[in-house]
Amino acid sequence: MLRAANIELTEEEAAEIEVCDYELGDHARIGTQIVIYENNDRYCAKELIMFPGQICPEHYHPRIGDYPGKRETFRCRSGEVYLYVPGEPTKNPRAEVPAERREHFKVWREIILKPGDQYTIMEGTPHWFQGGPEGCIVSEFSSPSFDDKDVFTDPDIQRTSNIQ
Repeated sequence: MLRAANIELTEEEAAEIEVCDYELGDHARIGTQIVIYENNDRYCAKELIMFPGQICPEHYHPRIGDYPGKRETFRCRSGEVYLYVPGEPTKNPRAEVPAERREHFKVWREIILKPGDQYTIMEGTPHWFQGGPEGCIVSEFSSPSFDDKDVFTDPDIQRTSNIQ
């Protein structure tokens, strides 16, 4: 997918792709592939790769001490991504959520991002997203990221998973 989108990675970046299954064991439906280019005390830059229909589950980035939480801008590079945030629920959302996990998805205002579109998610805002029919690649530009501190609405989720 990255090659098809003309996104080149170094050998080291390719070897370090984080594959998250959120400890649910259902990576094809709920999972994310992440390339971290930079994550320091000032900013973070990542690629989020989602296979067709794959979901990054609902979560938010909390305040941590004096740090107000992560603010992130998503910019779609290829495919489509269905992003869900608080607000008036979309009547016929495109996302398809596994029935056994549906109760853990609370926000349903749909924002569809296509290549070149972007959206900023403010600190502490619940959100989740799903890859469209061809999957998607989303560049994330944010304040520092503390992924292990993310708060998920599904109590079964553990963010620290990394499958090979």
